[in-house]
Amino acid sequence: MKPFIVSPAPHFHSGDSVRKNMLLVIIALMPAYVVSVMAFGWGALITTAISIAACVLFEWLITKYLLKQKSTICDLSAVLTGLLLAFNLPSNLPWWIVVIGALVAIGVAKMTFGGLGQNLFNPALVGRVFLLISFPAQMTSWPVPQGFATSYVDAATGATPLDAMKLAVQGNGAMLDKIPQAWDILIGWMGGSLGEVSALLLLAGGVFLVITRVITWHIPVSIMATVALFAAVTGWAGVLPEGMCTCDYTMLSLCTGGMMLGAWFMATDYVTSPMSNMGKIIFGIGIGVIVMVIRTWGAYPEGMSFAILIMNACVPLLNMIRPKRFGEKKKSSI
Repeated sequence: MKPFIVSPAPHFHSGDSVRKNMLLVIIALMPAYVVSVMAFGWGALITTAISIAACVLFEWLITKYLLKQKSTICDLSAVLTGLLLAFNLPSNLPWWIVVIGALVAIGVAKMTFGGLGQNLFNPALVGRVFLLISFPAQMTSWPVPQGFATSYVDAATGATPLDAMKLAVQGNGAMLDKIPQAWDILIGWMGGSLGEVSALLLLAGGVFLVITRVITWHIPVSIMATVALFAAVTGWAGVLPEGMCTCDYTMLSLCTGGMMLGAWFMATDYVTSPMSNMGKIIFGIGIGVIVMVIRTWGAYPEGMSFAILIMNACVPLLNMIRPKRFGEKKKSSI
């Protein structure tokens, strides 16, 4: 009789596989990526290519020469990690910094724990936060959309909508003029990382993943509902500058920064998110609150990466929330 072996999460059934689901996530990101390439030109292509190639290479080397195991690069998890890491980086980032981020994402955040299914934190976000702390100047020099008009290293930089919004809320009313129009924010013609553009297409990609049952709605909807409520309460409290209404602030909070990418593609990672639906909702609420606290009172204009990583650490506790077994009766207190 063969032994019954249960592998680490993620687990799939009904014909699904890790490779299939990774591929569907990559497909869901492609429309937004096309807009990013149109906005940032060669920088978007080069940064993405370096990030994916480095992630795949490091995973292959570590698996073959350190772990002495069969290569896992064919499951596309390293490709997706590289793509998501690129989405969290400015397109004018020097190539060697991108390689360092890939090494941290794969070598430290993923393979140190044994590979896919055993990591505690989202690998791409670990790589991004490491680079943000280690190279703050390069990681906060955001290129403005110029298409293919300039070279990779000569891209002009400017403030992101979140930078302008944070300064405006803190009392600098002149920054209101630097906040893009609603259509530019939805389509993506604004400065920032690759994953900060085209909120509309990122949302469409997230809905595609829900329809194809790659993810469930619980985490992204709870994040966005919490952010919207927090922003609305902030507006009703009268702390917004003159000229910014509550509706505008709420829309900006939902559609700028890494909100869409984080809510639909990063927080929903199988391994680093809770298993139960109630756990997912609590997980999403926690992310939403932490994001808005950092955005409103923190030193950084954006807090999605930090919020997801903090809540990743709470997943073992949230996984203690289990649904009642079918047919189980409440124990009598007598």
